[in-house]
Amino acid sequence: MTTLQCHSHPAKACPAKINRLSAPRRRGRDSDQLCRHETAGRIVLITGAAGGIGRALVDIVAKNGDTVIAVDLPGSGVVELAHGLGYPHLGLECDVSREEDILALYGRVEAQFAQIGVLINNAAMGPTMAATVDTCVDAFRLGLAVNLIGPFVMAREAARLFRPGDAIVNIASMAGMVGNPKRNAYAASKAVLISLTKSLACEWASRGIRVTAVAPGYMRTPMVAELERAGKMDLAAVRRRVPMGRLARPDAIALAVRFLASTQARYITGSVLAVDGGCMSFNQPGNAHPPVDGTPRAELSCPVERTDARIVLVTGGANGIGAAVVRRFAASGDTVVIADRDGAAAAELAGLLDGKNPAKSVDVAVESEVVALFEELRGRFGRIDVLVNGAAVAETLLSGIEQIPEQIERVMDVNLTGAFTCVREAIKTMRPGGVILNLGSINSFLPFAPRHAYGASKAGMDMLTRCMAAELGPVGIRTATVAHGYIRTPALAQLVKADRIDPTAIARRNPMGMMGRPEDVADAAFFLASPDASYINGWILYVDGGWTSFGDAGNASEFYDEYFAEDAG
Repeated sequence: MTTLQCHSHPAKACPAKINRLSAPRRRGRDSDQLCRHETAGRIVLITGAAGGIGRALVDIVAKNGDTVIAVDLPGSGVVELAHGLGYPHLGLECDVSREEDILALYGRVEAQFAQIGVLINNAAMGPTMAATVDTCVDAFRLGLAVNLIGPFVMAREAARLFRPGDAIVNIASMAGMVGNPKRNAYAASKAVLISLTKSLACEWASRGIRVTAVAPGYMRTPMVAELERAGKMDLAAVRRRVPMGRLARPDAIALAVRFLASTQARYITGSVLAVDGGCMSFNQPGNAHPPVDGTPRAELSCPVERTDARIVLVTGGANGIGAAVVRRFAASGDTVVIADRDGAAAAELAGLLDGKNPAKSVDVAVESEVVALFEELRGRFGRIDVLVNGAAVAETLLSGIEQIPEQIERVMDVNLTGAFTCVREAIKTMRPGGVILNLGSINSFLPFAPRHAYGASKAGMDMLTRCMAAELGPVGIRTATVAHGYIRTPALAQLVKADRIDPTAIARRNPMGMMGRPEDVADAAFFLASPDASYINGWILYVDGGWTSFGDAGNASEFYDEYFAEDAG
């Protein structure tokens, strides 16, 4: 039964919208304006809006000043939910497993709003928890219809109404990334949704449309509560399996979605953000967290936000990405310690800020200098709230036959051992709620020859993030990595001038057809260190314009980043 009382709206009846989607969007001087139209006041369509995550999404989107189109099954109460929000929010009933229902839905949406700015594909059918031999093909197909085909058709129709800068966020699952028994259709559908996220991100990047996914871990939702009541889930055992010792609240997922849909994520597409408390970072027998009595308070209510300034230490903070990270935290009122081997540049940056951000000359490869730095900071501030490991060097572009061990050792000493030393010392003065962020690179996932040592060091840093998440989660300290792609920094501009890299080839290999800015990495780091990311632990967030999502042969984009050419020239 078609649940909307409006005409069917097939794509072939809308040639103007088809042309708008398929026409290439030219870049040039306006490339820095990508995703820069105002986010507040957008039309946001949310499927599965009446459920646990859906309700949290509706609340947060509405509070953000956006207009909500809440969509869910007939009888779900979604119409009443939207009515309670007031005008101009809208509630519509729709079965996303039926293409005709979706087409009718978009007919109604276009008639009332003309366009939308964000699609959040949240509707899903949960796991049946049936053994493989007890699962019929029809049940398997229904799971795919709701969890995969529905989101695909929703995305296809949304893209016809999108403008450059609009975004799709798919709600995947940890189940689509790690194996679990008796979750065949559900887990497979979520794995396919993650793959679809990446392929659509690559296809639509040139139109200025971003596609990302959030992969929740275990959460307190009505679905989970029902599994517990049915004796199919032991929440006490689940908590012991999560390094943070608790389940996520739905609002933790909604806040991650809000970030990915915002302009602060303008250079993030194709990326998957796991919100799992560090569950996927734990890989050994036994408990990841000591047994917890009852339900942890953090599962039931949001933590009280701190009003005092945080103490933030940024290594490699004098130039490039590190300097952008310093400026981002300082702009929020945090006290930022700018640590860099180039003490003069660190002091110069400190002088440009408001005067409360100290500059320190330190070589993180020298253990005694790191220990002395942290002893001084403990004496001055009593604590460190956020550590951003940004100090890094890269070896010269020599082939493996020409490289000598000393060159590799220097890279490892700074990028990996230095980062480890900083983490070790930071832990001694961090309190629950502390955050350790490592600035990584796409080269840990896709190594770049001949920079063997650099990619290897960043791969080691990624694993350092995961190991620390598993170890420190029980004491309330989170870790994460921001893995950036090609970013327009002075160092990269020098490589272009020296003809060591080809910006045209890089732009064509990147689905978004351009390089990122240091501020893109800084915005991601700031989010991961914020209370909005309170259940993100041990994950690697790629800020790379879709680079790591592209697996096809040939060029990912037909466009050349002319804006970068001006910077480099």
